[in-house]
Amino acid sequence: MRYMAAYDMMETFRNTSQWLGATAKTMASYPAFAAVPNPGLAWMAAWGQVAERAFERMVVKPDWGIHSFTCDDGKDHLVSVETVVEKPFGNLIHFNVTGREEQPRKILLVAPMSGHYATLLRSTVKSLITNCEVYITDWHNARDIPVSAGKFDIEDYTLYLVDFMRHLGPDTNVVAVCQPAPLTLAATAYLAEMDADAQPRTLTLIGGPINPDAVPTDVTDFGARVTMGQLEETMIQRVGFKFKGVGRLVYPGLLQLTSFMSMNADRHSKAFQDQILRVIRGEASDHDAHNRFYDEYLAVMDMPAEFYLSTVERIFKKCEIAKNEFVVDGHKVDMGKITNVAVKTVEGDKDDITAPGQCIAALDLCTGLPASKKASHVEPGAGHYGIFAGKSWRDNIRPLVLDFIDSNAAKPGEKAANINAA
Repeated sequence: MRYMAAYDMMETFRNTSQWLGATAKTMASYPAFAAVPNPGLAWMAAWGQVAERAFERMVVKPDWGIHSFTCDDGKDHLVSVETVVEKPFGNLIHFNVTGREEQPRKILLVAPMSGHYATLLRSTVKSLITNCEVYITDWHNARDIPVSAGKFDIEDYTLYLVDFMRHLGPDTNVVAVCQPAPLTLAATAYLAEMDADAQPRTLTLIGGPINPDAVPTDVTDFGARVTMGQLEETMIQRVGFKFKGVGRLVYPGLLQLTSFMSMNADRHSKAFQDQILRVIRGEASDHDAHNRFYDEYLAVMDMPAEFYLSTVERIFKKCEIAKNEFVVDGHKVDMGKITNVAVKTVEGDKDDITAPGQCIAALDLCTGLPASKKASHVEPGAGHYGIFAGKSWRDNIRPLVLDFIDSNAAKPGEKAANINAA
């Protein structure tokens, strides 16, 4: 599998499918066919429209789409996305709300590098930007990164987070969503020991696999069942000549998407069949519920092979974070060194990816942290996606996270500032 031919074959299939969709839509739209009352032509045009859009979205990075926002002052403000720190494998970006006073809450959202772009957290950003200064890690598609940029594994990822936290300063509140939670915890512990003045003020870990063995799921069972050799042979490919990262070993986004969709194949198949029928009836639109979801879901990115393999081996198989044995750049990280950063964990009661019990394990690792600086929450009825987006996040979890941030807003020895939560 580790050949350019395999990578190019997948891209060829995607490209051909997009072309077939465009061809079907165009052929069925000839004016002459309008005189022929054949429902097959309408179905052909609808299938073509849906297929072209679906396969085209697989190689397009979604736009943030946050151009203006109504803030607490009741006014609409323009929003610009500004790059604060630029690095080969990912940038730190800031959502600058023009014409508004700088907000006292500074939040760093650590987005997952797990197949989708950081735009997966678009709704999370929107919910926070109204009264917070929001920064987020914007990871790059590995296929667009030249081989000359070098490797990028979980140690490099952790050091990126360390650099981002150092840049933002000690008044930062870090919120890590899903996959990066264990590495964000490690980055905080690294700073606690190596550069204490740069530690963030609070750390919120949402649905992250701190201890994957705490509660087994299909994800952890897969990690335990498959050997590293099998993963390397079946999941890793070299980027083809079409992209800047030609020759780089990656876990391809298209291969990841195949795995994502196969887990709920019946549901996805029905969703596309229903959308075709809506197109035929004239009920579909560019921004209907189907397109809003799948424009994001189908947009996948390649992961550096060393990042994917080291995540499986060191986080899931060896449980280095859970055992407090994680090493970064030759330095053994000790979670017990975290003594001043308030830590909160958030889990979903119905989360089948990171089951409740996996994330809260972070609090036991922070042996140097007093109980007054530890908090946890399990959201009833919430699945994995719901704990950082959707109704559960908006109505319950977000207010709790902001209250946690506000209650720890003061520096040691000072009374907490009274910041109005929305």
